[in-house]
Amino acid sequence: MAGSGLRQPITGLMLAVTDIPLSLYIHIPWCVKKCPYCDFNSHAVSGDLAEQAYVDHLLADFKSEYPLTSGRPVRSIFFGGGTPSLFSAAALDRLLKGLRNIAPFPDDVEITLEANPGTLEAGRYAGYREAGVNRLSMGVQSLNDQKLKALGRIHSAKEVVLAFTSARQAGFDNINLDLMYGLPEQSLDEAMADLQGVIELAPEHISWYQLTLEPNTLFYAQPPSLPDDDQLWDIMEQGKQLLAQSSFQQYEISAYARDDQRCKHNLNYWQFGDYIGIGAGAHGKLSLEDGRIIRRSKKRNPSDYLAGSYLSNEKTLDALDLPIEFMMNALRLNQGVSVKSFMQRTGLSVDAMQAQLQEARSLGLFEDSGERLAPTEQGLQYLNNLLSLFEPDQEEI
Repeated sequence: MAGSGLRQPITGLMLAVTDIPLSLYIHIPWCVKKCPYCDFNSHAVSGDLAEQAYVDHLLADFKSEYPLTSGRPVRSIFFGGGTPSLFSAAALDRLLKGLRNIAPFPDDVEITLEANPGTLEAGRYAGYREAGVNRLSMGVQSLNDQKLKALGRIHSAKEVVLAFTSARQAGFDNINLDLMYGLPEQSLDEAMADLQGVIELAPEHISWYQLTLEPNTLFYAQPPSLPDDDQLWDIMEQGKQLLAQSSFQQYEISAYARDDQRCKHNLNYWQFGDYIGIGAGAHGKLSLEDGRIIRRSKKRNPSDYLAGSYLSNEKTLDALDLPIEFMMNALRLNQGVSVKSFMQRTGLSVDAMQAQLQEARSLGLFEDSGERLAPTEQGLQYLNNLLSLFEPDQEEI
């Protein structure tokens, strides 16, 4: 059978498990209102928020997962959702203290909390900071009230500014602002005004990405009128120039940082590091002492998760899975990653992908380098096309 000789990684090439960085993702599945473009595992709150019970289950979930990590320290934590800022500072403080009783955290651990400007009173920021959160990621999406309404957001542009100011006053010196472009009926001028407004707030990091219509969303079922491809290209080109002129360096398709304030947590994903996922619908990826690399996912429905049964699925990645699993992360980075990193994180020789790499180079999507696995500018623009080259042939599965 074609490719059958590549089914198992060559474990002698891999880093020792204890040398692979470990992160923790924590999913908070509730939000005030489900946005029409959102395909994440999020559920509008109805009734009382099961905050304390959910923290208990998160701790139990982590305690069951951590033995798989060979005792590695947790180098970054990311609270995603949903809207994690619906949880009180007291609940997050109890959770973080409980996690520290299970696993070691280094002194420079990065702890990011996603926050919705429309769900926070100013006092909560100080509480989050005292609990140990040291990085905020605010879901701005637009500074145009009409566009925010079209997106189903519950905050206003004024509330964004107030929330950002309050976070600064509470001591947060590492803030990401999420901003989308390609919004319903958005013009080039409107998109640039949004971006300029976010830049003027002077965050350390901006995530700037295109609105896409994802299956199982209201926007997918009832598509709004979006800018066409030519308009989107103009927005992207002018936006990149504006960000560069404002000292924001692009290091990933949608990530821009000042003063090298790159997101450590997301970098670990993109560099094929390990991470535990806890919470309803969370996903994790772990390298084990026996040489296997596994992906684990948790039950999506919050009620099922709160019943105390967490694991939904576990899959061992084989050598047909690994090239695309690695590349779909690494090729999001402008500079890509080293060939050595591919071998150390997957246990495969790069020879396993020679045919795909050669085709990618011939199409102008891949840098012609023997030391790095990196996309060209065209490869970044057409990343899906590039990644499709690394999908395993069905005949080999």
